[in-house]
Amino acid sequence: MDCLLTLKAKKSRRIAGLMSGTSADGIDAALVEVEGCGPGTRVKLLAFETVPMDDDLRRGVFELFGPAASLDELCRLNFAVGEAFAQAALQVIRGSGLNPTEVDLIGSHGQTVRHLPKGAPPSTLQIGEPALIAQRTGIPTIADFRPADMALGGQGAPLVPLVDFLLFGHGLRGRVMLNIGGIANATLLPAGGEAGQVRAFDLGPGNALIDGAAAHFSGGRQRCDRDGQGAAGGWVDQGLLDELMGHEFLQLPPPKSTGREEFGAAFLEELLARYQLNSADWLATLTAFTARAIAEGLERFALPLTPVDEVWVSGGGAHNLHLMRLLGEALPGIKVDKLDSLGISADAKEAVAFAVLANETLMDRPGNLPAATGAQRGAVLGKIVLV
Repeated sequence: MDCLLTLKAKKSRRIAGLMSGTSADGIDAALVEVEGCGPGTRVKLLAFETVPMDDDLRRGVFELFGPAASLDELCRLNFAVGEAFAQAALQVIRGSGLNPTEVDLIGSHGQTVRHLPKGAPPSTLQIGEPALIAQRTGIPTIADFRPADMALGGQGAPLVPLVDFLLFGHGLRGRVMLNIGGIANATLLPAGGEAGQVRAFDLGPGNALIDGAAAHFSGGRQRCDRDGQGAAGGWVDQGLLDELMGHEFLQLPPPKSTGREEFGAAFLEELLARYQLNSADWLATLTAFTARAIAEGLERFALPLTPVDEVWVSGGGAHNLHLMRLLGEALPGIKVDKLDSLGISADAKEAVAFAVLANETLMDRPGNLPAATGAQRGAVLGKIVLV
């Protein structure tokens, strides 16, 4: 425990943040220098890499979402993903020109394989064994951030809103921080607002259905619709779009969260069995669904609360030019742009966020926003593994 006291006493700390989202297409690894904590947090991005996930490992993760998943495979993958996360941490550290001994802490989100906020009882599961990460790297590791919030009645998600507030809150402009990973989620930051005024929630599918369709129609050769080119060449099936927009999740008021359990492979397979469209029209319709679900979610649950001047987009969806164009058209009068313009890579943001959340945990500060998750109160998040 003495090492934690030493870390707390430092003016700044080098922390690696690790993240793999619902698309499971790679491990985002960010190395940051964090000064202070809470409202005084200052962050400098030192290095960032996305380390592709091995095809067999990625396939194994996706199989955990299916009916044939086994406990033996879950157990094995917990350690296999932990190994992959450890190697990603070492890769970004060495790529920065530093040695692991010069890094103070790792914050690992892990790989979500179940998120059941409406279960009885509510539950969540992220794999990627943190003890293995700590031992392979020699760096204290904080992981398993979500359960502490759920133990207090929260949904365990979204957790990034606190970081959005600390890093991107603006005194004069109302902002939405929109992350489009496998699932799309938004943080509403009122101009000059306090932490208690921040609202955040999942909006519905981000890249999950688009990526799934791209992989399906390419026979697995493509993991995504690069730049949205496929969707841009297709036509939207209005009947299918209307059905999709009637999904019950979109009607729920916040706080709410979702995952591949609702918008994953099984959902897409059921649609593919009922509708006969060519590949371009599938991509066009699913991209239109993603854009419209995001825009209507913001119009219903964010814009009535406070004026919004800017929407800053992170995650893989920020690179989908067609999707970004549809969002701009659906949100007239609001600036829609990639997060890069604010000084942090759109790809790095969530990995940076878990480095910051690890810092908050180290400093005994709550990492959740009850207004976003529905928890009874703030909670210090995560479990600490020492070396």
